[in-house]
Amino acid sequence: MAYLFTSESVSEGHPDKVADQISDALIDNFLAFDTESKVACETLVTTGQVVLAGEVKSTTYLDVQKIARDTINKIGYTKGEYMFDGNSCGVLSAIHEQSEDISQGVDRGSKEEQGAGDQGMMFGYATNETENFMPLALDLSHRILKELAELRRENKDINYLRPDSKSQVTIEYSDDNIPQRIDAIVVSTQHDDFADDDAMLAKIRKDIVDILIPRVVSKLPKQIQVLFNDDITYHINPTGKFVIGGPHGDTGLTGRKIIVDTYGGKGAHGGGAFSGKDPSKVDRSAAYATRHIAKNLVAAGVADEILVQVSYAIGVVEPMGIFIDTYGTCPFNMTDGEIAKKVSTIFDMRPFAIEERLKLRAPIYSETAAYGHMGRKNETVTKTFSQPNGDTKTLDVELFTWEKLDYVDKVKEVFEI
Repeated sequence: MAYLFTSESVSEGHPDKVADQISDALIDNFLAFDTESKVACETLVTTGQVVLAGEVKSTTYLDVQKIARDTINKIGYTKGEYMFDGNSCGVLSAIHEQSEDISQGVDRGSKEEQGAGDQGMMFGYATNETENFMPLALDLSHRILKELAELRRENKDINYLRPDSKSQVTIEYSDDNIPQRIDAIVVSTQHDDFADDDAMLAKIRKDIVDILIPRVVSKLPKQIQVLFNDDITYHINPTGKFVIGGPHGDTGLTGRKIIVDTYGGKGAHGGGAFSGKDPSKVDRSAAYATRHIAKNLVAAGVADEILVQVSYAIGVVEPMGIFIDTYGTCPFNMTDGEIAKKVSTIFDMRPFAIEERLKLRAPIYSETAAYGHMGRKNETVTKTFSQPNGDTKTLDVELFTWEKLDYVDKVKEVFEI
């Protein structure tokens, strides 16, 4: 019997994502000037106010207020009428030095013996139902909001958009887990005030259905385009007026959108957030590493769908173990346990090895803090950072290294594919 599956996404202007982006901007600035920085930074945003709190061990000094304001302005909160804008909001910093009780478990005489920054379990997932090996419902939800942000910045075809928005996509699958059609799409977008509420709702609905969705569909592969049809149920701003939004409408906190950040409810999640954490925190680095494993295994043909789990004890170098679930999609005679044993010989999952393999001690995290940490484009970009004393540093950094298919040949060799 066919079934429905739904995933959601939120925009860069969603209050929780504003908090994530500020936290990750701080991470990038610390790492740009001191690659050995240890940072755990949380952000709270609300009406006219930003609160920064956390622990840092670093040799560099930053103007954290300026970093927060620049991030907010870049997102698009630049007008006083939003009741939250980068130029006028208050920024309170309660960041202090990291506890030695934590650092003693991580720092070792040899970097290779670096312990895990915390206990816990992390999951990575991949499926071959999309070109980027991501679940389709989440991939479409992200695409809708990225295109909506492009329309907002163009300020031409649609000129009333504000930064806060959410999307949700429901897909009908067949019994054998193949996407059949798009069943429903939800888009809620913050907007400027209209004189007539009924006219406002009608225009927003028309613009989303006739402008936004066709732009999204036009950039999709042909096999995904055919899933869109005239029978899709659209819920556009279903509560009605959405003028008050962003941190004025809802307080935002770092780390509250972990399912949006990962796989949209597919696979599993260990519970740890990513943003605001340097790569010694395995909540972040091991989640990236397990995604890297899962994606390379699926791309190599080990299975059509794979979940990878790894777990750690704080201060311990080696992981507790690696778990694999192929959901019965492995095409050859091998158990999930046997696959896990082979995986452990290919990928070194010690914390420092992960940092080195994925180049995680670089300022690469601001780009992860909106529209998902997984399924993104691996590319090299140039970034410039400034310190309060006027010193600047320009770096070429490689983004989303965990999305590379650089282990496919090695996987095929070990699995004799």
